[in-house]
Amino acid sequence: MNIEELSGLPAGAREHFRNEGIEELYPPQAEAVERGATDGENLVAAVPTASGKTMIAALSMLSAVERGGKALYIVPLRALASEKKAEFEAYEEFGATTGVTTGNYESTSEWLATKDIIVATSEKVDSLVRNGADWLSDLTCVVSDEVHLIDDRNRGPTLEVTLAKLRKLNPGMQVVALSATVGNADEIADWLDASLVDTDWRPIDLQMGVHYGNALNFDDGSTREVPVEGSEKQEAALVRDILQEGGSSLVFVNSRRNAEAAARRLGGVSSNELTDNERAELATLADEIREDSDTETSTDLAACVEQGAAFHHAGLSSTQRTLVEDAFRDRLLKVISATPTLAAGVNTPARRVIVRDWRRFDPSAGGMAPLDVLEVHQMMGRAGRPGLDPYGEAVLLAKSHEESEELFDRYVWADPEPVRSKLAAEPALRTHVLATIASGFARTQDGLLEFLEATLYASQSTEASRLETVTETVLQYLESNDFIERETPRASDGSSEVSRECGSDTAADAGAFTSAADLAEQRAAQGDTELEATSLGHTVSRLYLDPMSAAEIVHGLERADERPTALGLYQLVSRTPDMYQLYLRSGEDETYGELYYEREAELLGDTPSEFEDERFEDWLAALKTGKLLEDWASEDDEERLTDRYKIGPGDLRGKTDTAEWLLGAAESLAAEIDSEWTVAVREARARVEHGVGEELLELVSVGGVGRKRARRLYEAGIEQPADLRTADKGVVLGVLKGEKTAETILENAGREDPSMDGVEPTESAASADGGGKPNSGDDPSTADADADDDDSQASLGDF
Repeated sequence: MNIEELSGLPAGAREHFRNEGIEELYPPQAEAVERGATDGENLVAAVPTASGKTMIAALSMLSAVERGGKALYIVPLRALASEKKAEFEAYEEFGATTGVTTGNYESTSEWLATKDIIVATSEKVDSLVRNGADWLSDLTCVVSDEVHLIDDRNRGPTLEVTLAKLRKLNPGMQVVALSATVGNADEIADWLDASLVDTDWRPIDLQMGVHYGNALNFDDGSTREVPVEGSEKQEAALVRDILQEGGSSLVFVNSRRNAEAAARRLGGVSSNELTDNERAELATLADEIREDSDTETSTDLAACVEQGAAFHHAGLSSTQRTLVEDAFRDRLLKVISATPTLAAGVNTPARRVIVRDWRRFDPSAGGMAPLDVLEVHQMMGRAGRPGLDPYGEAVLLAKSHEESEELFDRYVWADPEPVRSKLAAEPALRTHVLATIASGFARTQDGLLEFLEATLYASQSTEASRLETVTETVLQYLESNDFIERETPRASDGSSEVSRECGSDTAADAGAFTSAADLAEQRAAQGDTELEATSLGHTVSRLYLDPMSAAEIVHGLERADERPTALGLYQLVSRTPDMYQLYLRSGEDETYGELYYEREAELLGDTPSEFEDERFEDWLAALKTGKLLEDWASEDDEERLTDRYKIGPGDLRGKTDTAEWLLGAAESLAAEIDSEWTVAVREARARVEHGVGEELLELVSVGGVGRKRARRLYEAGIEQPADLRTADKGVVLGVLKGEKTAETILENAGREDPSMDGVEPTESAASADGGGKPNSGDDPSTADADADDDDSQASLGDF
C-alpha cells in the first residue's frame, strides 16, 4: 500500500512520512489499515520487533485526531515514553500536539487536556483514573504498546485493569494493542473485541542460530565459520567477527556483574576497530559519564566506553543509560553487554545479538532456570535495523553438541508462550479492587465482580468461582484495615447494617476471618452489598499506594510512643511492598542483627521474633535499606555508599526517590489519621530528598544549593537563606567558586544585588579544607565494603 493511498489523516501527515523516507507501508501496516486502524476499529497487532508497530499506532492516533478526538499512547517504561515523545513531537509540524506524563502519581496533569496525543506509562494512566482526570473521558483512541507485558507479574495487572477501566469510561473508544509475537494473540484480540494482525514478517531477514565450537549454525541450515582463538570467549569471537564486517553487537547476560565483566573484556575487541575520530568522541562521552556520578560504576563504565564498549543495566543512572543508548544507535559504541532490561522495547538494534546466558537465578526454582521463549525472542528481535543492516543475526551459545540441539529445540524453533493474566494474585488485586471502589467504577459487590469480568483474567479463567473467592478475601483485608465499608441489605425488614465481621485494625489479623467462600454465600443470600471507600481508603488510592504499604505505615505511626527518628521512618517505609529492599549478603544477618539490638527502640511497629527466621530476615533487610537512606541523609558520599552497599548509582537514586515518594505518602496518611508525628515524617522526607542533615534543610530550599554546596556554606557560617542576603560576597564566592553559580544562588535567595562584578573570593576555613560533613567511621554497615561479592543484589531490579 502506497503512502498516498492513505486517507483520514491530518493535512501534512503524508508529506511528513514521505520526508521520513516512508513511501510504502510494510505488509503488517497495510493489513492493519485494511482492518480499520484508520477508521477507529479495535486492533491487535502481534508482529516481530522492527516490523513497523509504531507506524500502526501513528496512523491510528493521527486519524483519531483528524476526526476531532484525542489519543493516548501507553508504554511500560519511562525510557520508552521519552523515546516516543521525541518521535511524536515531530507531528506538531502539521498541527498534532504531544504531551508526556510519567511521574507524580497524585497529579491529574490537567495541562494535557489541550494535547492531541498523550504518552504515559501504564502506572501513570492508572493514577490518572484514580485521581479523576477529566480529560480521560475525551479519549477516542488508546494504543497499548508491549501489551504482552500483561503476562508480567509486577506490571501486568496494572495494564490489564487500566485498559478495562478506560474501555468502561469510553465505550466507543478505539483500542490498538501492539505486541510481540505470542502464543495466544487471538485471545487478546477476543478480549478487546478487536481484529487481529498476526504475522512473523520482518523488513530484513533475521537468522537465528547457535554457536558451538568454531561454527555458527542457523535455522535455515546454513553455517558460518566463526573460530574461537586460543583462550578467547565465544562472545568475544562473535563480536570480533561482526565488527570486522562493520556491524555492531548486543550481548545479553544474566546479571549486572556479568554485564560489567563482559564489557571490560569486549572493550579489548572493539578498541581495535576504532578510528582516531571515534576515539576522540568516545573520550568526550566518557567524561560526560564521569561527570554524571562519582561512583565506581561510573568510573568502570567510562573506562569501557573509551574502548568502544559499554554495559547497560538498571544500576546505571537514567542519564548514563541514555548516553549509552544514543551512542550505540549512532554506532559510536560498537558493543553493549546488557541485562534483559535493554530488550524491553527500547530502540537499540544491532546487527548481531548474542544471548550468552539463557538461564538466570529463580528463587522459586531454587536455582538457575531457563528463560521463557518470549523473553529470548524479545532479545533476538533486537537484531537488524532497516536501512543500516543488510540482515540481522541472533545467536545462542552452546558448550556441547547436545546443548546446541537443546537450544534449537527450546528457543530457535519454539513458539513463544501464551500471555496469561496475573490479576488474580492477591497483591495485585487488593490494589486494584480498592482503586476500583474509590474511583467509583464499582459501588456494589456485584458491580465489582461485573467490572472484573471485563478483564483478560476473567476471559481466560476456567474456574468460575476463583475470581469471586479471591475478591472476597481482598475485600475482607481492605475492610479490616478501614479502607472500605460494606453495607449489606437485610431482606427480612428492609434495614441494613455496615458489615463488621472483620473488625480488626491490623494487617496481622487478616487470617482470622470466616472463609471467603462462606461469606460470599452469606452475602448472596442477603442481597447485593454496597461498597464505599473510607476517607482513608480514598487517600490510599489517590496516593497510588499498595494498601498493604499504607496499612504498614499507619500501624507503625499509631504505635509510636515517641517522636520517630529518621532511621525508624526509613526502616518503616522500607518494610512496605512498594520498596524493593536490599538483600542481606553473606554474614550481614549478624552485622544488621547487632545494629538492630543497638537501635531497636527507634524501630516502629511490631518487631518479629528473631526465631521467626523469614520475617526477622525481612525486618533486617528493611533495616539495611533504612540504614542506606539514613547514611544518604547524613551526607555520606555517593561513591562511599555505592561501594559500601554494593549498588550502582541508579539503585541509590531509585531508593531515595522511592523513599521520598513513600514518606510523602506517609505524611498524607499521618494527617489523615491525625497523627502527632506529621512534622517528623515531613522532615525525614525532606532529608532523604536532598541528602542532608536537619540543619541544612532551609539552605537546600534555595534554588541551586545542593547537598555539597549547602554543607560548604554552612561551615562558612552561612546557615540560613537569610544569611545569603547579607553575607560577604567574597565569602560566598570563595565557597561556591563560580561567579555565575554564586550570582544565581544569591538571586534565588532574594538578594537585592546578586552581581559578583569585581568581587574577589575570600578563602574560608570550610572551603580551604574542602568542607563537607565527616563520614562516620564506626558505622556497623561499613562491613558491606568487605562483604562477599556475590551477585544476588546486583540482579535486583534488572528484570
